Formats: sequence, C-alpha cells, structure tokens
Amino acid sequence: MFTKFKKRYKSIFLDPDSAVLHVKGLTRHANEKINIILSPTLYWVKKLSLPLKNVRDVKKLLPSLFEDTLPSGNYSYSAYKSGSEFFIFAYEDKKILDLLLQKGIPLSNVAALFFAQSEFGTCESAIRINEFQCIYVKDEIVVVVPSSWIQDSKTLDLTYIKPLKHSITLKQFGHVVDSKSLYKIGVIMALLISLIATEYFITAKKTADMLKLKEELFTKYNLQSTMLQNSATLKKYDSMYTTQMKIREYISYLLTLKLGDKEELVRLSLKNNILQAEFSGIAEGKELPITQILRDNKINFKSFFKDKSWHVELSI
Repeated sequence: MFTKFKKRYKSIFLDPDSAVLHVKGLTRHANEKINIILSPTLYWVKKLSLPLKNVRDVKKLLPSLFEDTLPSGNYSYSAYKSGSEFFIFAYEDKKILDLLLQKGIPLSNVAALFFAQSEFGTCESAIRINEFQCIYVKDEIVVVVPSSWIQDSKTLDLTYIKPLKHSITLKQFGHVVDSKSLYKIGVIMALLISLIATEYFITAKKTADMLKLKEELFTKYNLQSTMLQNSATLKKYDSMYTTQMKIREYISYLLTLKLGDKEELVRLSLKNNILQAEFSGIAEGKELPITQILRDNKINFKSFFKDKSWHVELSI
C-alpha cells in the first residue's frame, strides 16, 4: 500500500534559457510523472540565521523578510531548515506555469517541483545548464553564472538525482487574485455573513415574539385555533355589524319623520332582514313626501295600504 511513496521519478531541469534536458529512459508518456528542478533564475533565495526554531514560525514572516528585495509581482513563499540556518524562497507561480507550458510539460505530468538550491547546494564544481550558463555554489547559495567565468565545469546529469523532501506546489489560480485581495474579499464575505446572520436572528426573534403575542391574544379573547377560522368569524361579525348599523339608520329615519297631527307610527318590527313599519292616519296620496325622503336617502323599500294603515317595508 506504500508503493507510490517509494516510487522514484525521473527529473527535468527547468530554466528559461535552457532546452528541456531529458534523462535516459524518459519516454514522456501522457501519464508519466516527472520531477521538476527549478533553475535559480525562477526563484529568489536567502540564507538566514533567525531566533526561531520551527519552519512553521518562519513561514509566517516570509513576505516581510523579502519585502525590500522583490520587484513588483505576485509571489508565493517557501522555506526549509538546514542545520541552524534557514533557506527561504520567493517565486511567482504564474512565471513557472507559463514556462512549463512553453516547454510542453503539462502540469498533470509533474510529480513535484524542487529548488536547485536543495538539490545542488552541496556540489563542489560548476555544472553547465546550457551553452552560456552554469550553476555554481557561492556561500552555500546556488547561483547562475556565465560559463565564461568558469574554467572547469561538468555537464548536467540528472540520472542519479534523488530529490529531497523540500518540494513545492504551484497555485494554478493564485496569480488571478493576489493574497491581499483574497484576504480583503474574505473579510468582506465574513462581514456579509455576519450581517446576514444577525438579520436572521433578529427576524427569528421578532417572529417568535409575534407568535407568543398571538398565542396570548388567542387565549385572552378565547379565539379559535387558526387564523382562517378567526377570519371567517370576523367576516361574520362584520356582516352583523353592518346589518345592525343599517337597522339603526333606518329606524332613525322613520322616527324623525315629520308627521301630521293625526299621523302616527304605531308599529316597528324586524323579520328576515326586513324592517316593517305601520303608520295610521295617513291617507292615500299623503305618503308621497315620506316616500320621497326615503328615495332621497337611497333606501330600498316598498309600501302599501292595508286596513286603513300605511305599511312600509325597508330591505336591510
């Protein structure tokens, strides 16, 4: 089950000014994995003595340790410890990704990427990486120098290179939005989430308070259990109220009529939403002023004479 961790991949040296050097036996199949050793021209490196013990603590300081060194760009950082000192690195993911694309190396074929510093840091002689350049160790730092500066150099041979554990992983989308922008976006998103959560809890509390008030009102006034039932009851009482108000209004009209000396309202009754009134002493033809008043007030009625009395029926 641990076979994949023990597998040894072949290596390629990646440099902008050098051809991709294929090692013996490398077939470049679509699914073949390879290790990439990055030329010193693809990263910045420093060797430092720091009052820290762990690489984890050093990595937190890397942007500030390179602050006055790097040209403008979007950088990633890495570090490892060697003895009592630290080697720290800054590199541009996009620059390396673009170079891999230019050299025809799919990122899917890359098993891991290593710095030349970790792989050639102990070399005692210069190594030619192309016709005009060599890599050379100076003060424990692997640098690229012109071949004309070196009298004796060896040809680069990666056949027996066994990369160390100090590998890096490229951020394929890291160059689209830089870390500061991501941090700002993260802060804004956190604030928005906080505001939405606060609004949610406020709304939830108001809803709970309303439900509690509703239950208290239902209990206090002995209301029915659902709003639908209560709405139906309210509609019923509204109708009853409207009817009662009409009855009072019509009675008021009848009671305030100006009648003659011998004219009199002798009876009022209500049956099936019909208000019935009986007048005595009103001769036929003398009821016309009264009926005109009722019409002027848009009251629906009918009238007739019976047994020497004048009867009026008003629809409620």
